[in-house]
Amino acid sequence: MYEILEAKELTSAIYLFVVKAKNVSANCEPGQFVIVRSHEDSERIPLTICDYDREKETVTIVAQVIGAGTHFMKNMKKGDYFVDFVGPLGKASELIETPIEELKKTKILFVAGGLGTAPVYPQVKWLHEHGVDADVIIGAKNKELLIMEDEMKAVAGNLYVTTDDGSYGRQGMVTKVIEDLYAEGKTYDLCVTIGPMIMMKFVCLLTKKLNLKTIVSMNPIMVDGTGMCGACRLTVGDEIKFACVDGPEFDGHLVNFDEAMKRQQIYKTVEGRKYLEAIEGDTHHGGCGHCGGDK
Repeated sequence: MYEILEAKELTSAIYLFVVKAKNVSANCEPGQFVIVRSHEDSERIPLTICDYDREKETVTIVAQVIGAGTHFMKNMKKGDYFVDFVGPLGKASELIETPIEELKKTKILFVAGGLGTAPVYPQVKWLHEHGVDADVIIGAKNKELLIMEDEMKAVAGNLYVTTDDGSYGRQGMVTKVIEDLYAEGKTYDLCVTIGPMIMMKFVCLLTKKLNLKTIVSMNPIMVDGTGMCGACRLTVGDEIKFACVDGPEFDGHLVNFDEAMKRQQIYKTVEGRKYLEAIEGDTHHGGCGHCGGDK
């Protein structure tokens, strides 16, 4: 059982939880995720680690209310317990493995959309703690849907906030901010973008034109987090990958976003899942080590 030390509503549909999880906090790194079950009969929900404190033995997660599991979670309070809190899972950000002196010479831009702000934050914070400044763009549909602005402002080199409707910060999509920054004479060596699939697609289309290396996190398409369900199967270059066991981060210029988004829609129904299983055969899922689906 994993105690909730803090629970708060960030927006009308997004909730933050600080959880006592000694082993996870001791081993996790930015970019990884956990699988959470709120109670015995609940679904398994993969959630990206938003923050962690090794001394306090805590891990922070942010969840958006979408299905039954997250609907139940939104009513959980300080003092309640998660039944399962498994992790860390997935591969850590490649930034963690890069020599600090090399990172200090790299001009890094993070682009976060909506809930994607949560998994962007620990990476920017980690860089800040190691003396590396990174610029950050946060985008949301409107002011009410912005999250973690103050936290990000404390660790970002420069923070640019934009809303689709112009209700706060700049007006327009995150891609417009990237274009504006380049027009002002700024350039970058690396872009890391996390958010809705459609946002990441258009960020990658733009950064490809700018010859800007771009990393994306495919955590939005994960379901069971173990490779067994086949939900997060995607094409990266000429290879079949699974976001949960091979990622969640990939070269954004190699990800087939159109295929992934179409596949997401098909996967929503039982008939769709059966169809995908039939046409994809042994590559429908990966991770069990026996059927060939993890090759």
